[in-house]
Amino acid sequence: MIERYTLPEMGNLWTEQYKYQTWLQVEIAVCEAQAELGYIPAEAVETIKEKAQFDPQRILEIEAEVKHDVIAFLTNVNEYVGDAGRYIHLGMTSSDMLDTALAVQLVSSMDVILSQVEHLIQAIRYQAQQHRYTVMIGRSHGIHAEPITFGFKLAGWLAEVLRHRDRLCAVQKRIAVGKISGAVGTYANIDPRIEDIACRNLGLEPDTASTQVVSRDRHAEYVQALALLAATIERFAVEIRNLQRTDVLEVEEFFSKGQKGSSAMPHKRNPIRSERLTGLARIIRGHAMAALENVALWHERDISHSSVERVMFPDCCILMHFMLVETTDLIKNLLVYPENMQRNMNVYGGVVFSQRVLLKLVEKGMSREDAYAIVQSCAHTAWNQPNGNFQEAIVQDPKVKATLSNEEIQECFDPQHHLKNLDVIYQRLNI
Repeated sequence: MIERYTLPEMGNLWTEQYKYQTWLQVEIAVCEAQAELGYIPAEAVETIKEKAQFDPQRILEIEAEVKHDVIAFLTNVNEYVGDAGRYIHLGMTSSDMLDTALAVQLVSSMDVILSQVEHLIQAIRYQAQQHRYTVMIGRSHGIHAEPITFGFKLAGWLAEVLRHRDRLCAVQKRIAVGKISGAVGTYANIDPRIEDIACRNLGLEPDTASTQVVSRDRHAEYVQALALLAATIERFAVEIRNLQRTDVLEVEEFFSKGQKGSSAMPHKRNPIRSERLTGLARIIRGHAMAALENVALWHERDISHSSVERVMFPDCCILMHFMLVETTDLIKNLLVYPENMQRNMNVYGGVVFSQRVLLKLVEKGMSREDAYAIVQSCAHTAWNQPNGNFQEAIVQDPKVKATLSNEEIQECFDPQHHLKNLDVIYQRLNI
């Protein structure tokens, strides 16, 4: 079985050295399967395994002449192996090796990504626990709505990342396929059993029905899954950027000793990591479109997808891993300001409790239309004054005073009412 990379250095998986290593592993796996079924001598396979090597620089020299990377690779390997090399690539086409090796890379890359997703899950879970009862204002359309907690906001983030973990696991399974079926995929010159043995020894499944290539819907789904995760990270980043605005300042990116925010303005503490994450999400989204374009190849195949994938897959996998590392550290070290949350929630004298007052008036027998008109008038009066106070306006309104007691009015302005059912969500997420 092939050993997967489990190191956090995602870049290792996309070096030329690792690419050629996976190519060689595929070729050896096929040779072993050929020998197991009696198509080539077992001694030849032992010779191949013992002597097979490659030199990336030499491969480039050969490719400069032959203009074919796979032929250059095989020629270089045969320079080390000698006569037994005639059994390498027997009955295969280039895409047999290329697509199967690419699957190995993509599966290994997803291992690294999923490992970092777990770290992100733990970081969000911890902050959600810490701020379970940290009351803040919820916003819709960017406007103050009703009280929530910062932990509740984070619980939503956690649920989203957990969904991504499920998606990525499913995508990893669907990308873990190889093909050793020869030119146009008909097995004309190679036994289908060889594909089965070789793929399983590489930790893959044989493709159900390949052409000369593994159909690119699998690869498009892989990139789409990464783009969707990147979009979620962007959502987190945009939220942090908004909450760090000077006029809000409810959370803030950690600002290390010696860090500087502006070359001109010494006071600046900018959300640069969140902005960086927002920008990187755009790159992965762009690659998602390229992955969709790769699905429609001519007939049994062309190679218009190849040049795209040489850029797209390293970019997407390396950027995705970087974004996950950055996001995990950002959330783990996020500065949270409960006092500012409290201040912002109570601006304009508790205008965000308008629905509670509305419902209480209706409960006491007032029509919804009349209650809405009274509460809206008091709210807008408070909202349009520098020191407006919604609660005072409600207390002083004659119709409200005739309907509600001071104690009932006071109850409407208790933020704990809005938190009474949040435990349901925490229980669902096992926080």
